[in-house]
Amino acid sequence: MEKTPSLVVTSPNVKYTDEYIYSDYQYEETLVTKNGDDLIAKPIRKTLSIRTERKVGKVGVMLVGWGGNNGSTFTAAVLANRHQLSWNTKNGQMDSNWVGSITQASTVRLGMDEKGNDVHIPMCNLLPMIHPDDLVIDGWDISPLNLAESMVRAKVIDYDLQQKLKKEMSTMKPRPAIYDPDFIAANQSDRATNLIRGTRHEQYLQVRADIKSCRDKNKLDQIIVLWTANTERFCEIREGVHDTSENLERALRDNDSEISPSTIFAMAAIDENCIYINGSPQNTLVPGLVQRAEQRGVFVAGDDFKSGQTKLKSVLVDFLVSAGLKPVSIVSYNHLGNNDGKNLSAPKQFRSKEISKSNVVDDIVESNPILYKPGEKPDHVVVIKYVPYVGDSKRAMDEYTSEILLHGTNTLVVHNTCEDSLLAVPLILDLVLLAHLFARMAFREGDMTTWSSMHVVLSPLSYLLKAPLVPAGAPVVNALFKQRANIENILRAALALHPNHHMQLEHKIPFLMSELHSGALFNSPPHKKQKVAHENGDQ
Repeated sequence: MEKTPSLVVTSPNVKYTDEYIYSDYQYEETLVTKNGDDLIAKPIRKTLSIRTERKVGKVGVMLVGWGGNNGSTFTAAVLANRHQLSWNTKNGQMDSNWVGSITQASTVRLGMDEKGNDVHIPMCNLLPMIHPDDLVIDGWDISPLNLAESMVRAKVIDYDLQQKLKKEMSTMKPRPAIYDPDFIAANQSDRATNLIRGTRHEQYLQVRADIKSCRDKNKLDQIIVLWTANTERFCEIREGVHDTSENLERALRDNDSEISPSTIFAMAAIDENCIYINGSPQNTLVPGLVQRAEQRGVFVAGDDFKSGQTKLKSVLVDFLVSAGLKPVSIVSYNHLGNNDGKNLSAPKQFRSKEISKSNVVDDIVESNPILYKPGEKPDHVVVIKYVPYVGDSKRAMDEYTSEILLHGTNTLVVHNTCEDSLLAVPLILDLVLLAHLFARMAFREGDMTTWSSMHVVLSPLSYLLKAPLVPAGAPVVNALFKQRANIENILRAALALHPNHHMQLEHKIPFLMSELHSGALFNSPPHKKQKVAHENGDQ
């Protein structure tokens, strides 16, 4: 395997210690106010210090729904890459990889070389991240099958690779999970034989005990709990139940019927100081849970893994609107045959998915008041049908109709066939790695003496989530390129590197072109160091 180069930033605004990377970063924005019919734009600059913990530690991921398609495929992928396995198919020998992961298989433009050519680096090499090979995997499932049996049932992994993984995965058995037939489809009852019994509070205590057991057994520094189980129906948000941390705990102890299994897992994870990520479209992270996370300083993120179809939708709509075209109708049809499709064939569970899929273009539409009046949106219809034969090979058909010049129309039709779990699993990996990285970052401004973590609601993970949770009052961003740039530029800021602006003025302005070609540009001194609070290593 080719060794990737390590990155060291040589700058008066970056300092490396054994424990941290310190960065002094100039954050710039433009404030806009309205004066009658005029817009007044005012550039501002904030001097931020960013501290990134270099020690990654030993990290575990506990999957709720470990025995499902995503959970078994994630485990298989980690092991196949850890052991660098190869296997035979009718198309020849295949090697393990992490294609589909932005941390492992995408690059970031670092800068340019002496000839003016762009230099790219793998995203995972920018800052210290967990290596996927080092993850400890555990979890829960309502089915008692071991992970080798679950992998066979899922029908995702090639047969020859299954045989190579069978021995190791057969030793992995999910812990009992919580089953509430009121929250998932009745057609899941035949699987539900590996269960945590008792009241909701007793179930919560058992999940906490499971997390402690996993932490102690494997001597872990951190655990990330991620829900990749069945989509639940939306719970009925009630004042006095879901609105505060205290009310939520009271409702849990009172065995309130609107405390869902996913909420129980989230509460247990937060109370055990674990990052919690919700990967299914359900309102798990209710206000009381977010408040609880804030009180304990525990990071959370959700909802619903962003599939290839949703990424394509946000890209296409963003492209159309940016080009001055007006999407007026978006219709999505989905055929899915795996157990997720079976669960979603129930109306209440489908409604959860429909909501998460239907809001992914709202911010794009709102960005263009020339095309859309206030409150105006395209007609957006989502249809999901369970077709057992297609298995994990999901069919997605999307029709985009746009209004063009003088009220003409243009229709774009896209047919997408994708192996659902093989798209979702790299997202799970990225969510785990990036959530853990963001949790190790801290910020302060000017003469502040204390460091502040990022907000506990990890909205920078929006790129990976279909209906991203954001802090109260913050805008929801669904435009894919903005989401990707957000992750990349936060990582660059932690190294005192400016955002990529793609202006390339050194290829467009003669005197800058001359400096580049003569080498003078590379010999110029770095920009002046800003005065920083940690000048003498203050931590």
